[in-house]
Amino acid sequence: MVADAVIETGPVPDGGLLSDQAYRAIRDLIVTLDLPPGAVVSEADLMVRLGLGRTPIREALRALARERLVEVYPRRGMFVAGVDARDLAALSEARAMLEPAAARLAAGRLTDADRARIDELLSELDSLGAEPDERELIALDQKLHRFIYSASRNRFLESALEEHYNHALRIWFLALDRLDHLGDAVREHRDILEAIRRGDAEQAAATMAAHIDGFETSIRKAL
Repeated sequence: MVADAVIETGPVPDGGLLSDQAYRAIRDLIVTLDLPPGAVVSEADLMVRLGLGRTPIREALRALARERLVEVYPRRGMFVAGVDARDLAALSEARAMLEPAAARLAAGRLTDADRARIDELLSELDSLGAEPDERELIALDQKLHRFIYSASRNRFLESALEEHYNHALRIWFLALDRLDHLGDAVREHRDILEAIRRGDAEQAAATMAAHIDGFETSIRKAL
């Protein structure tokens, strides 16, 4: 497990900066399994750990409960949601439908700023060494996917994909010690980004679909 991996968080709930900060920090802890599945979630402990007040912590936990990363049981308390590897097929099924759609939309709605961002991301892919650090790979994977979600210019699609991606990340962390060729999987994004950049919507969707299918196959072998 790589509990200290850098997480590039995506959309955050509306509200003040402290609520956003709490949301990002707690989600990082959950996604990286630093707060393990089934762990008791204590507002008081999180207040001390994050140096934040009760209100932003509580608002963040409500948002995380809506995303099914936290489970609330009356009279029992709040717990980190479990990670069930059996969810992988359903998650991959949902992502296989939605992620190609996001890539297709992004290819048709690209702005100059998006093209500049693609160039930056391609440069980051080029800068990966022969054996890149796992934390670097995970952080870059998140940047790549979340850029495509944002570039789709559909906030409902972006929100749905963000939720599915977070759950997929938890399974990724669960299997991380047994995964090989992570670098190859992340480098597959080059073809997706290049198709989006030239406005080839169908190719962008097809390469994204192949990438999601490959991700599920790799994780399934490792579990």
